[in-house]
Amino acid sequence: MDRGNTSRVTEFVLHSLSGPRELQLFYFVFFTIFYMSIVLGNLLIVLTVIFEPALHTPMYFLLSNLSFIDVCLSTFATPKMIVDFLMEHKTISFEGCMAQIFFLHVFAGGEMMLLVAMAYDRYVAICRPLHYAAIMNVRKCASLVLGSWVIGILHSISQLAFTVNLPFCGPNKVDSFFCDLPLVIKLACTDTFTLEVMMLSDSGLMAMSSFVLLLISYTVILVTVRRRSSAGMAKARATLTAHITVVTLFFGPCIFIYAWPFSDFPVDKVLSIFYTVFTPLLNPMIYTLRNKEVISAMQKLRSRQVSS
Repeated sequence: MDRGNTSRVTEFVLHSLSGPRELQLFYFVFFTIFYMSIVLGNLLIVLTVIFEPALHTPMYFLLSNLSFIDVCLSTFATPKMIVDFLMEHKTISFEGCMAQIFFLHVFAGGEMMLLVAMAYDRYVAICRPLHYAAIMNVRKCASLVLGSWVIGILHSISQLAFTVNLPFCGPNKVDSFFCDLPLVIKLACTDTFTLEVMMLSDSGLMAMSSFVLLLISYTVILVTVRRRSSAGMAKARATLTAHITVVTLFFGPCIFIYAWPFSDFPVDKVLSIFYTVFTPLLNPMIYTLRNKEVISAMQKLRSRQVSS
């Protein structure tokens, strides 16, 4: 793209969390610890699943991929946000801004599809247990994960294709700690009504339909278990309640931001931080680290390392 002919903007100014110097230093320490916890916690889960044969099952294969995506989702913008707390001028180049938009939608779109795949896995395990091994084979699991990445990439390309060539001729202040598509498009020197409709039909519809599909899947699972045994119902209800909590915490901010992408809400910045920073830490805590099998596998892995 020849940006000289289409745009006079070479960089964007990011409005991160504001406050005095002392508060900025507190944010720097707080989010550094948070980010390190996200990376270490999720990578620990990935390595545990890889090296512990007892966890070589479809459910944990999908969970390990969720942890990997969470690392990616928290990495595309959080390190820059942390560094910006020490900088007086918080800017990002035009190319860097477009890259953030691309990776955000790749990872967020991929995670949405992976959560749907995980719900499908639980549906087959609970509603069709006799056919579970045949249905959720290695090929099917690999296809679900690959499909999640492919859909995320295609979704991101469809978002970026109509953004990268927009004319940006003046305003360059993004009211967030990273380049989010609704905020960047709003800075374009052109009528964006058509783009609003395209975004609503793409990102908003994708998030909303995935969320509704997940809720329907979990409802069907709970109804199925309820018909079988009260003991199984109690265990499944506890597990699925945790899953629904994660799904709601991830999809809620996405739906709020992208279903009404061009309405100005002061809470948007907080929601952006929530689903790109906080949720990637909640996922391993709720999905995996509360699981006795995973804890046992981590202890075995640690014992093996100590003995070796």
